[in-house]
Amino acid sequence: MLAVGIDWSEEFHPVALGRPGEGVFDVRRVEHSPKAVDALVERIAVLEPEAAEVRVVLEMRHGLLVERLLDAGYVVVPVNPDLVARRRGPARKKDDTEDARIACLLALDRFERLRPVIPHGEIAGELRAIARDDERAARDERRLLNRLRQELIATFPAALEIAGADLGAPSFLRLLERWPSAEALLTASRDELVAFARESRHGWPERFADKVVQALAADQFQPRAYLVRAKADTIRLSASQLLAIGKQRRSWERRMGELLLGAPHRGRAKQPREDERGQSFPGGEVYLSFPGLGDRLAARVAGEIGDHPHQFESPNALQCYAGKAPVTRRSGKSEFVVSCRLAYNRHLGDTVQQWAFCSLRTSPWAREFYNQRRATGKGHNAALRALANRWLEVLWHCLQKDVAYDEAVHTANRNRALQQLAQAA
Repeated sequence: MLAVGIDWSEEFHPVALGRPGEGVFDVRRVEHSPKAVDALVERIAVLEPEAAEVRVVLEMRHGLLVERLLDAGYVVVPVNPDLVARRRGPARKKDDTEDARIACLLALDRFERLRPVIPHGEIAGELRAIARDDERAARDERRLLNRLRQELIATFPAALEIAGADLGAPSFLRLLERWPSAEALLTASRDELVAFARESRHGWPERFADKVVQALAADQFQPRAYLVRAKADTIRLSASQLLAIGKQRRSWERRMGELLLGAPHRGRAKQPREDERGQSFPGGEVYLSFPGLGDRLAARVAGEIGDHPHQFESPNALQCYAGKAPVTRRSGKSEFVVSCRLAYNRHLGDTVQQWAFCSLRTSPWAREFYNQRRATGKGHNAALRALANRWLEVLWHCLQKDVAYDEAVHTANRNRALQQLAQAA
């Protein structure tokens, strides 16, 4: 058995090698280049010909270096940087070489409960990457919309009346891209507005033109002319960015649905044709069968769990990974405290929280569960966390048995369990 500890960085990596009984016997610097990493793999192959007996510990779980080590057949174990920091000396001095040595000692410690990385397949890896990019784009979209609203309040208040409740509508953003101020929009005739609405594929071009005319005729605050001139290009830029983000997110949504089911959606039912189905994400139909999970949320949940759900030995393991399992603290005479988990997959935790909220509209038992928690004095987020915890338990069982979710079956099982608890009490 050979232990390898790596302190990762962008330009080079301090690497420590060790064996049981010998400890750390070699510490070297490896440049972050394919040639240098291949030389390290060759050096490891000389010291330990059996790749499965090589255990690598480092402070990351994704990236080109991790992929190269996994391709070599090594057991890659990612660790939290705090675990390495706690094993430093009393002075807590940060040193890259010392961190690599500590990581090597962690790899030698067989009693340390560390979970190795299970590599995703190509479909799972692509799905996770797209889902995370879509999540970041959604945050950027909200940030730009908030900024655009403030700019319109200051320089173009009539635009808010034109937009109504949907500030991010493509037809409205194209309007701002073409006429970023009230003065510019006043130069457009009604016929021109109707033609623009048809070109933008608005459902009611005549109604859209009338709405624009009425908003411009309403009594509004008159901003300073210099401010309008200064902000016109800013408004046009924000509208262009939002249109580009929206177009890309729609493309990602179609791709995520295709990866989950193995083929693009067709028709009003939005189901793929059987003759077009190809290789799909394992359990994609199971994820999409749950209330509140559309293509986007299902892709985010599936991408973070991966195509090896058996790595979670129990529902509690999946709940802890998502940060929804409550943490209880009670010692001696201290009071019983239930708190949130701090170390968890943030992407999965945020998505499951959103899933729980979306399920309130389509799942009767979820709404009942949420209302019961609120009735006991729990806050909105606490009730959603508890509901998300239940959803993860159901999801784990469905993934293990490879069966789609059925609301009637789950409701019957839940009522039976509640009756048994009531009788036992």
